[in-house]
Amino acid sequence: MPLPPMKRVLLKLSGEVLMGDGQYGIDPAFVMSLAQEVKAAKDTGLEICLVIGGGNIFRGMAGAAAGMDRAQADYMGMLATVMNALAMQNALEQIGVQTRVQSAIEMDKVCEPVIRRRAERHLEKGRVVIFAAGVGAPYFTTDSGAALRAAEMKCDALLKGTSVDGVYDADPKKKSGAKRFETVSYDKVLADNLKVMDAAAVALCRDNGIPIVVFSIREKGNLARVLAGEGVQTIVQNG
Repeated sequence: MPLPPMKRVLLKLSGEVLMGDGQYGIDPAFVMSLAQEVKAAKDTGLEICLVIGGGNIFRGMAGAAAGMDRAQADYMGMLATVMNALAMQNALEQIGVQTRVQSAIEMDKVCEPVIRRRAERHLEKGRVVIFAAGVGAPYFTTDSGAALRAAEMKCDALLKGTSVDGVYDADPKKKSGAKRFETVSYDKVLADNLKVMDAAAVALCRDNGIPIVVFSIREKGNLARVLAGEGVQTIVQNG
């Protein structure tokens, strides 16, 4: 299904994809391949915002499950997203893409604070803006941060690049006959707990009319194909 014409999008990447084939951390070669995908999308004329999770380094909910204070663990997870943002900024700038990192937790030695009007100006000048540190508060995931920034920046779509090629009615890694949706409504995602993104993020996109496009970022060239309406994906939108 082709997407409507888009001028500005937010690309949400899970932190795990930055590991490449590793078990932990950041694979510079794979980050560079992701940067090439982003550059190819930007070269079509799109304005691009990026949000990257931190699960390749530290996941707050996992820390809380292991007995840590949830708020403290979430703050640690936010710092992990800043590290990923800086890694992606480095890769993009090595291939000539001007990039700015804005963090919801201020750390002026390495990046800018999140300032909406400044971010808009960066996008208008052709820069990629990477939003880090989620919403800047514990108890929210980077999915919620992505939905918030997509709404704040008036993005035409939120593209979620993951390790699977869309939304299924069951976990395709556990159930061989799981069915992939071409399109599905926000309300069905929430009612059936389809694990696209957390409920707060899905509701925020629904309330602001932002379609969520779920696709596999691990397939080379897939981002460009999805943007052209040719790739394998699931679009979450009003039914």
